[in-house]
Amino acid sequence: MTRVGGVARVGRVVVTGSAGLVGSAVVRLLRESGRTVVGVDLVGSPDTDVVADLRDGVAWRGALAGAEAVVHAAALHAPHVGVRPDAEFHAVNVGATGELLSAAEAAGVRRFVLTSSTSVYGHALVPSDGAAVWVTEDLIARPRDVYDETKLAAERLVLEATGMTTACLRIARCFPEPPPLLARHRLYRGVDLADVARAHLLAVESATAAGVVNIAGPYPWRTDDLARLHRAPAALIAERMPEAAAGFDRLGWDLPRSIDRVYVSERAARVLGYRPRRTVADVLAEAAGQRGWSDGRIGRQNGEHVD
Repeated sequence: MTRVGGVARVGRVVVTGSAGLVGSAVVRLLRESGRTVVGVDLVGSPDTDVVADLRDGVAWRGALAGAEAVVHAAALHAPHVGVRPDAEFHAVNVGATGELLSAAEAAGVRRFVLTSSTSVYGHALVPSDGAAVWVTEDLIARPRDVYDETKLAAERLVLEATGMTTACLRIARCFPEPPPLLARHRLYRGVDLADVARAHLLAVESATAAGVVNIAGPYPWRTDDLARLHRAPAALIAERMPEAAAGFDRLGWDLPRSIDRVYVSERAARVLGYRPRRTVADVLAEAAGQRGWSDGRIGRQNGEHVD
């Protein structure tokens, strides 16, 4: 791995969860950027090179040979809560992460990026003072369920790892949803999948960026907007984002009646150079141009995270 300033010129990258929504997007973008990528997943897919259960180290350990970076996107997700035993969450999200970290260090991997979730903030996302919650990385996480607990535990393992530079990307809501809901979420708690993939690329390329960062946005809100966002967001949206408000109106979609949180990606901008490109305007423009969705019943793909 060569370094130019704070940027690492990374060669071979291993991506776990390569058949999932986020993992596959990361694999494709890394390959488009010229990197050699080895995708690892329990499920075969066009983006998967090694089909293996992460709980079986013998099956995937060889994929790390010669790798300079790992993106760890594989996990059990929120839709699995109550469906899979808690013990399996701990085995997959925590135990397998620990084994992957140890194997990566032993293989000489220099960079480790964990795909985490804004879901880990849990109960801290609930307003308690009549204002939306300003969600920075300094907000103390209060897990709600075994998914939140095990993702937070995986983050701790990653941040405690030695011999590698590590980063945890807490990604906001990015799975397919009915277009009206997708548009509303893009105002304060959603992010486009393409921006999520780009954030991972930036994290892989950085030689120095470390720690936890939120990946969300872009949104125009400020801390002095929080009370109005919680109480009467439609008026503030019309004032601050008139074109978006008009787009909702043309499509016959309701603006949010209350906004409970705003995900803040300022740290990702500072340490990664993250600048999300896809806004709510893109969602509205695509919906207006296509109108191809019937009743909007779009399922979650591959059991991805929920915030």
